[in-house]
Amino acid sequence: MDITIGLIAFALAMDSFSVSITNGLATKTFKVVNALKIGLFFGSFQAIMPLVGWFAGIHVLDLISGLDHWIAFSLLAFIGCRMIYESVKAESKNLLDSPTIGVLLALSLATSIDALAVGLSFSFLRIPIIVPAVLIGVVAFWLSFLGVYLGGKLGHFLRNRVEVLGGLILIVIGTRILVEHLGIA
Repeated sequence: MDITIGLIAFALAMDSFSVSITNGLATKTFKVVNALKIGLFFGSFQAIMPLVGWFAGIHVLDLISGLDHWIAFSLLAFIGCRMIYESVKAESKNLLDSPTIGVLLALSLATSIDALAVGLSFSFLRIPIIVPAVLIGVVAFWLSFLGVYLGGKLGHFLRNRVEVLGGLILIVIGTRILVEHLGIA
């Protein structure tokens, strides 16, 4: 398997990881049930959204095949820049102090929009989606589970830095796609 897919899965999971750390900060005690619930919600949405994006992209692929590498670069760079911006802006995030089904659905959707864009990019690049979608979901599950645990211990230190790292990874991957398709490298 290409390491790029693993890096994308890791980068996409940074939002979920960050929200999970926030949950750990809010609850202050680790509960396996909460960590599993959060991991399952975030992992499932992170796995489903690339599929949705990929299937949507397949239907418009012939219309934009000459620009696919530019679109993939633009989407990944935009997502990466947005992640970095959101991690350093002054506003503090709301704590996930009550992991109800409604709250988890809303957060799962919000943290997986980036995965939809990645699925769209994969369709433009004609990358098969099943393995990446499963990997993205599994990585999001485990990092979300770990985030709940680490939240009480290291959350204040990690929260913003992981989103910056994830954003930088997406920008680098988008740049690599563009450079390879333009024949520069």
